[in-house]
Amino acid sequence: MLYAVVDIETTGGYAASNGITEIAVFITDGTSVVTNFHTLLNPYYTIPRYVESLTGITNEMVEYERDFKSIADQLYELLHDKIFVAHNVNFDYSFINYHLSQCGYKLNCKKLCTIRLGRKIIPGLRGYGLEKICNHLGIQIEERHRAKGDAEATVKLFHHLLKCDMDGHVQTMLKAGSKEQFLPPNIPAAEIKKLPAHPGVYYFHDKKGKVIYVGKAKNLCKRVNSHFSNNKTNKQKQEFLKKIYHVTYQETATELMAFILESIEIKKLWPEQNRSQKRFEQVYGMYSFEDSKGYLRLCIEKKKKNIKALYTFNLLVEGYNFLRKLVDEYELCPKLCFLQSSTIICQSFAEKKCNGACEQKESAKDYNERVLECISYLEMQLPTFALVDDGLDEDKQSCILIEKGKFYGMGYLPSEINSYEIDDLKNYLTPYTENDYIRGLILHHAERYPYKVNELMC
Repeated sequence: MLYAVVDIETTGGYAASNGITEIAVFITDGTSVVTNFHTLLNPYYTIPRYVESLTGITNEMVEYERDFKSIADQLYELLHDKIFVAHNVNFDYSFINYHLSQCGYKLNCKKLCTIRLGRKIIPGLRGYGLEKICNHLGIQIEERHRAKGDAEATVKLFHHLLKCDMDGHVQTMLKAGSKEQFLPPNIPAAEIKKLPAHPGVYYFHDKKGKVIYVGKAKNLCKRVNSHFSNNKTNKQKQEFLKKIYHVTYQETATELMAFILESIEIKKLWPEQNRSQKRFEQVYGMYSFEDSKGYLRLCIEKKKKNIKALYTFNLLVEGYNFLRKLVDEYELCPKLCFLQSSTIICQSFAEKKCNGACEQKESAKDYNERVLECISYLEMQLPTFALVDDGLDEDKQSCILIEKGKFYGMGYLPSEINSYEIDDLKNYLTPYTENDYIRGLILHHAERYPYKVNELMC
């Protein structure tokens, strides 16, 4: 078995918009180097100053060097049938694989990461960066942050790890079903292995333990692993993977509960890597107020934080269409509901569909009675019900409560409960802050699965 120990220097941190300035490859049988390859490359990208200061490679040094395309044939022949080894292997592999693909090659190697191997074979170190682990083992790095010097040190480190691998970690990582080679270097594999194949919410934490991403899953194990198996070369994905140090999770009984909990946690934790739902709100509501002449008026306006809406809508047109139906059904005045300009004659009054409240030909008392009937109808349209479904185990059943059209909370009931009183249910449920996204999820689910719905009396 031959291994290709690789190190590269680049113009930036992600492959899709950066070039390789230097590459070194050492082919080893696990004990000694068989052959090696090293070259500077013209990346056709400007090398940033901070990269120049780190590596010592300047734009002038690579200006007349060959480019990646000129070595693609040779590099592919060198790598394609070897085990690809690097310190933080997914970084080097993503660059080389991306640039080979631009030249028409598809690299498909098994990979080994010396950071991950180091954590398993030499546990307990304060850090596993190349310099730290080499200092611990007494391995000298001749040219730090240069491809050849770092690759030579990685070869010595790799030989040492192979020699000390009494528990067969290398072979375990190379097995077809192993996820190790796909994981970012900072995530403990044990945290991934313990993820259940059940619905729930997962949390990615940074180095300090702060939650940076919240996700939902029908299958926690499968979903979390999908983040790492699809190793895209764009900046957003690469930066995201670098920041993940730990994974935790909360299991839920159903996928719907996972959707709800994800929304709650995003609103509460505001993770930096989540984008959806941070701004999502239904922005229109139907409101009532009494004007200076004593007439109750209905209007559609942007949703207000401190005033309860009679009804809410995703779209302004949805609100107006609904209000027009109410105006027709309860013989309300379209001018008093702001459906018609106040500067023109009421068309409905001319058609005898309006009783003249807009012209004060109908008393406020008579008109308001119909408005109040309309409001009562709206309140009756706000349902109260419990969605009851499978629990986390056979002794429990899950429950999601909607009270007067609002999401109250969710939790788990004893399986022997088969009649539901709203006050009794609340003893088992955790109340949550509701939002229109959650309410929409539940109402859609209830419509799709009516056999799960238990209507309740308030």
